[in-house]
Amino acid sequence: MKVKIVEWHGFSTWHWKLAADGDANSSAYVDELCGICRVAFDGTCPNCKYPGDDCPIVLGSGCTHNFHLHCIVKWLEQDTSKGLCPMCRQIFTYKESYPDMTEELANLKTLIDGHRVMRERYTEDNQEFEAFEEET
Repeated sequence: MKVKIVEWHGFSTWHWKLAADGDANSSAYVDELCGICRVAFDGTCPNCKYPGDDCPIVLGSGCTHNFHLHCIVKWLEQDTSKGLCPMCRQIFTYKESYPDMTEELANLKTLIDGHRVMRERYTEDNQEFEAFEEET
């Protein structure tokens, strides 16, 4: 019996390999959704057309929350974010897991550094005042 293939439609699937604390064998819980747009990491953030390397995931270092790169950049661009994680309000830092520094990752690093400088200025300004001492 011979079969003639008239038409063929190939497809594939993929999945981000996220591991807690960089351990691929870890069974710790890792979020499957972006904490900001609530879209699965295998999907795309609202700014992207296709998932994958053009829409990488930023893994939180100080906290364990993960976000699409474009989502966290958009969050940190707002002055009201104050450089804090949108979910737990800790100071947001990320694990530098991508060896090639793209323009978007450089922008993320600049935003985080800018918020750090603003926090340092704020604490320096508040330390200039001496405590009021009441005369007895």
